[in-house]
Amino acid sequence: MNEIWTEKYRPRTLDNVAGQKHVTDRLKAYVRSRSMPHLLFTGPAGTGKTTCALALTREMFGDNWQGNFIELNASDERGIDVVRGKIKEFARTSPIGGAEFKIIFMDEADALTSDAQAALRRTMEKYSGICRFILSCNYSSKIIDPIQSRCAIFKFKPLTDQEIDDYLSDIVTRESVDIDADALKGLVEIARGDMRRAVNSLQVAASLGRRIDLELIYQTAGLANPEVIGRIVTTALDGNYAGARELLQSTMTEYGLSGQDIIKQIHSSIFDLGISDYEKVRLMDRTGECEFRIVEGSNERIQLECLLASMALIGGKMK
Repeated sequence: MNEIWTEKYRPRTLDNVAGQKHVTDRLKAYVRSRSMPHLLFTGPAGTGKTTCALALTREMFGDNWQGNFIELNASDERGIDVVRGKIKEFARTSPIGGAEFKIIFMDEADALTSDAQAALRRTMEKYSGICRFILSCNYSSKIIDPIQSRCAIFKFKPLTDQEIDDYLSDIVTRESVDIDADALKGLVEIARGDMRRAVNSLQVAASLGRRIDLELIYQTAGLANPEVIGRIVTTALDGNYAGARELLQSTMTEYGLSGQDIIKQIHSSIFDLGISDYEKVRLMDRTGECEFRIVEGSNERIQLECLLASMALIGGKMK
């Protein structure tokens, strides 16, 4: 339990990467040809961008991969100095072990300032003979066009429930984790395509040293049971504002949730309601307005109770 499972079970080869076959097939072609352009990995968190960069480097360079690879995180070092300093310092040295180039992996590249990206573009041009850049970001729109045009772009998709389930089941078997079937299913649902979140939540739950049930999964993930959230919404729609308000307050206290946490779960629960699409749209409109006001600094309790009041009024018109 001392080792972080996201690192312990991180795939070492492209063949073992969960999902993203449309990406790994193209990366394996680069390995076979022993050459590659600059790459831009874009997509949601926890979908395998860093894993693919590391696996590609291992397969490209073999035992010498660490000497020909450097990883930087633009969130920590987002200014122009990191481009002029660390990147240039690494780019100036020759590859080792007979490799034709080295790889510079910059994670969260969309956090780089505009000036830093402009400097990075010039560095990519100057050292293209001995260096290849792999840039990773959540939003490719935040990367300037001159850099995008110099890279082969790979779009990572959220992982499917089945892919996450298979991966977690393997970890459960290897670590002899005692977990209920519905808890594993709940873990897959709350991950929402994010493998890292799923594995971290599983490890936190397993560290408690007891059988993992569904309620424990929601507690360790910092979420309320969706059934409870559903009761809050349906109680409000039934016109019982006082009951919905009381249930909301007890849920926030019991699970230690913020207003934004509750809003996100209410948003998800609306899709499961047995009401018309028109009424769902009205509820979405109220929910979005409530979240906007909370983000802008309004009192979250007042805004959530206002949302319940709106639901009670909408529910009354539905009858």
